[in-house]
Amino acid sequence: MAKIKKGDLVQVISGPSQARGGDRGKQGRVIEVLVDQNRVVVEGVNYVTKHVRVGQTQRGTKTGGIETHEAPIHVSNVAVVDPKTKKPTRVGHREETVEKDGVKKTVRVRYAKKSGEKL
Repeated sequence: MAKIKKGDLVQVISGPSQARGGDRGKQGRVIEVLVDQNRVVVEGVNYVTKHVRVGQTQRGTKTGGIETHEAPIHVSNVAVVDPKTKKPTRVGHREETVEKDGVKKTVRVRYAKKSGEKL
């Protein structure tokens, strides 16, 4: 089971602080997880400027120019935010028994190590 998944609320825990123009301390949702590169794309974090060649669509509207979008950040530089304390925490796994329609089933769940809350 993965530590960080798409849709998780994470916080940047390394890099330059916001006072120095960095992203450390910012929180955002994970948009995409790049497993093979060990990177995640976080909403509102690590904005880069990309120059796209100007072109035209079928209707004649112009496309391209200078665009900004989020770039991937390494998974070691982000931590999952604890839903109870709203602070970064580590992720653990545990098995819980769930009873559904009279049948007991063990399910593996992720939880925040600081508060014990389910993620």
